[in-house]
Amino acid sequence: MNPQPTPDALTGAEAPAFVDIVDSWEEAAGLEAEPLIVLEGLRAALGSDELPQVERIDAGYSNPTFVVCDAGRRYVLRRPPRPPFAPKAHDVLREYRILAALKSEAVRAPTPALMSEDPAHMNAPFYLMEALDGVVLRGATTPPFDTPEQRALIGAELIDALAELHDVDAGSVGLGDPARGEQYLARQLDLWSGQWEERAGRRDIPEIDVLSAWLRAEMPVSRRVAIVHGDYKLDNVFFARDAPARLIAILDWEMATLGDPLADLGFLTGTWTQAGEDPEAVGGLSAVTAEPGFPTRRELAERYAQRSGLPLDDLAWYQALAVWKLAILLEATYQRYRAGTLLGERFAQLEEGIPRMAALAHAASTGALL
Repeated sequence: MNPQPTPDALTGAEAPAFVDIVDSWEEAAGLEAEPLIVLEGLRAALGSDELPQVERIDAGYSNPTFVVCDAGRRYVLRRPPRPPFAPKAHDVLREYRILAALKSEAVRAPTPALMSEDPAHMNAPFYLMEALDGVVLRGATTPPFDTPEQRALIGAELIDALAELHDVDAGSVGLGDPARGEQYLARQLDLWSGQWEERAGRRDIPEIDVLSAWLRAEMPVSRRVAIVHGDYKLDNVFFARDAPARLIAILDWEMATLGDPLADLGFLTGTWTQAGEDPEAVGGLSAVTAEPGFPTRRELAERYAQRSGLPLDDLAWYQALAVWKLAILLEATYQRYRAGTLLGERFAQLEEGIPRMAALAHAASTGALL
């Protein structure tokens, strides 16, 4: 198998032809761009006699994710994207260790099954977790969740599951010294400002620079240290298929760390679309939450405050931080698309979407998303 290169969408130059899954290392060696999965390597990791069946299921923005069927069992596999990528943003083995630590806690998380960084198994580190039977809610809600009552319950479940995570004693489960989490906000500003300033080929987006200075000047004092998910949103959780709505697992843990729990609330509410709003205009990551019955941003925040006991005085700062970080992250994604290492016409939308998101982050700093 040796697909022909395809033209880059912006430059017209030839880009490598991407093949995600191949049977053998010999087949992989014949490709211009390395595949994401070599089935004979994965078979060795699983200790199986037959090649597993594998299907990609992610949308292509973050860590590639696959369903693996082997000897009657189903797993979900996660690995980093093709290079180049920021290693700290795609540390899947760290994600595995966090899930392993949470296994005995009252946290709605998948059960990890296997991890490997053996190059005989894959050309990148990866891990497997047990697959769950459920749904990720994207697009319009469908039966049995297409009523205002079920949509309200979905919002409540989102907040309750987040509060449960933040209640875990990180030190007792071996996830490090909570004292380190006290500097989380400063580290976040250093990390993302650094990524923005050092990003080769990035565009000049003034709102990002202005907000970088504002966030540092107005940074609040963290009131609590908790396990922070780092990417908590509706399409990063799994619901059981039947009503009433029941959140059964939080997904995509690659950005989890010890830090300020209000950062998770800021991200959830800062990227939440309310009824009557245009998702693109408010930076919402999903249009579904504009449907009747879903809680407003304020209702989500107030439920979290009741569950956690934390005040909401600085929520606008956390919302601005969330949207600012997202704009920086997606600009890196857009640059990969421009370079031809990421294919898909949907990424072309980021050309205008990221400046719009940066403007929204600036608006959030004034309380526009409260």
